[in-house]
Amino acid sequence: MVEKITAMLAFIGVLSLICQWLGWLYRLPAILPLLLCGLLLGPVLNLLQPDAIFGDLLFPIISLGVAVILFEGALTLNFKEIKDHGRMVTHLVSVGTFITWGCIAPAAHYMLGFEWPLALLFGALVVVTGPTVIVPMLRTVRPKAQLANILRWEGIVIDPIGAMLAVLVFEYITVSSDQTSHVLGALGSMLGIGFGLGALAGYSVGIILRRNLLPHYLTNTAVLTIMLGIFVSSNLLQEESGLLTVTIMGIWLANMRGVNIADILEFKETLTVLLISALFILLAARLDSHAMLDLGWGGIGVLLVVLFVARPLSVWLSGIGTSVDTNDKWFLSWVAPRGIVAAAVSSLFAIKLENRGFEGAGALVPLVFLIIIGTVVFQSLTARRWAKWLGVKADTAEGVLIFGGSKFAREFAKMLVAKGIKVIIADSNWDNVRQARMDNIQVYFGNPVSEHAETYLDLSGIGRVLILSPYQQLNPVVFFHFQDIFGAEKVFGVNTNDANGGSARHQLSESYLRRMCLFSEKVSYSRLHSLMSRDAVIKSTNITDAFTYTNFRERYGETVIPLAYMKGGKVFVVTADTKDLPNGIELISLIPKEAMEQHQQKAAEENERKKNVEVVPKTVGQSG
Repeated sequence: MVEKITAMLAFIGVLSLICQWLGWLYRLPAILPLLLCGLLLGPVLNLLQPDAIFGDLLFPIISLGVAVILFEGALTLNFKEIKDHGRMVTHLVSVGTFITWGCIAPAAHYMLGFEWPLALLFGALVVVTGPTVIVPMLRTVRPKAQLANILRWEGIVIDPIGAMLAVLVFEYITVSSDQTSHVLGALGSMLGIGFGLGALAGYSVGIILRRNLLPHYLTNTAVLTIMLGIFVSSNLLQEESGLLTVTIMGIWLANMRGVNIADILEFKETLTVLLISALFILLAARLDSHAMLDLGWGGIGVLLVVLFVARPLSVWLSGIGTSVDTNDKWFLSWVAPRGIVAAAVSSLFAIKLENRGFEGAGALVPLVFLIIIGTVVFQSLTARRWAKWLGVKADTAEGVLIFGGSKFAREFAKMLVAKGIKVIIADSNWDNVRQARMDNIQVYFGNPVSEHAETYLDLSGIGRVLILSPYQQLNPVVFFHFQDIFGAEKVFGVNTNDANGGSARHQLSESYLRRMCLFSEKVSYSRLHSLMSRDAVIKSTNITDAFTYTNFRERYGETVIPLAYMKGGKVFVVTADTKDLPNGIELISLIPKEAMEQHQQKAAEENERKKNVEVVPKTVGQSG
């Protein structure tokens, strides 16, 4: 039996990886292939029966997995960031949440006959959207930057808020279902332990992290272990309080000053991807093949309320007093796919309610999955056309993501920004990021191909990537990652010192080597660094019929390095494949100090010569 469980866990892990890869390959939310895989193996082929295989272990597996997912989501809930991203986001995750809840719960009660407690729980479960389904959809639809930011940050922030609302409703239901005369006392105890122990645990872990009381290699493991220990301890003190406790613990850590949780978030997100994938296959496999059909027209009616009543009403009321216009609101009204948090939490709560003999709890999971399938499939298939019809698709993206924050990269970025081009500098070197911020350049601190960047790196308006970093091992990873997002013709970089070596040529594709010839085959990162250290200047020059590129070369010499040129408000980067530079452009180039000084000296000599020519005739005339 142990071997069977081990084999099945490994099998689910492999399937999870394949489903995630398929989602990445076809630009789909990974939730779709995971859902199809679980349904195929479970209800359709009857090959995977989680209850029969895992038995009593299934509930602890789901319970601990949900705890990690909620804790990781809570770590992203920084109250300051909510304010920073505008009134529309703030309204959607506050007022909009209760409007959505207030529309969906009555629909479940009247259309499906759910008892009010179960209807309220269902409504709380499906208020969440989530970045795991929003981000892939935004990359496909490509709405304008303001809308992309609203939807992305709504998904990030509403995950923990919606989960906490669902936990609170569930805890009220479980306390009330005991039919004791101490309902308020038990609920107060549950809330007291959840909020009190969660805040205490969050503060204690924050102090440990702030004072560096743990070695770096133990930090992530220690936080995960402490979180799971707090979860179990809270449940022992008061049944069902653990999920609330770890949610409050994560929120406290996210808002505690002087605590850097970036590494913890990246570790938790990596772990959460595995948990989400495995849990979703298991949860989908547990569905009864007839469960969704048994919902009948009532289930369809609830889905229609979610799509055409709850979301539009939430958006339009949340948009009061904001700068969001009519077409933007219509687009936002259609995009709100539900994700893994709703599925995982509903499955856990359904198991607990069924164990307590709560009537109708068995219909909770099928209805949640129906909402997930309906929102993800319908909105994924139609959102792009809807955005195009409304005229809210982004224009051709001219922005530039620069990986590497060296002095050259910062000066080049400043020049592009001055020309009206959006630029983001991404680097894991804090000093480079800090100096870029001082230059008023938008930055991302961290690895741009990390799970954290998937959610937090705002690529709206970005159309190409320039790799200008010295990180020889990471550069190819960044290249191939963004090649899949933007296309190979939109990703370029400069060679590092070893990029032209024989071993590199055997290990890397010709496509990569050709694209890593930004500016010129002779230009490397070390050469750019050397020139900037010797006060080279990045300068823009108008190339016209009267002053051609040939004249430009004659003025500054062959050591000048053309970087990019502007034409018609668009930026074109110069590569080794660029043959001729046309007239009618604004050329951005790197001019070595020596070439600049020679030009200035020649200009001074020419001015002096002209003065002498003007003075001599005047003197001769006077003497005559």
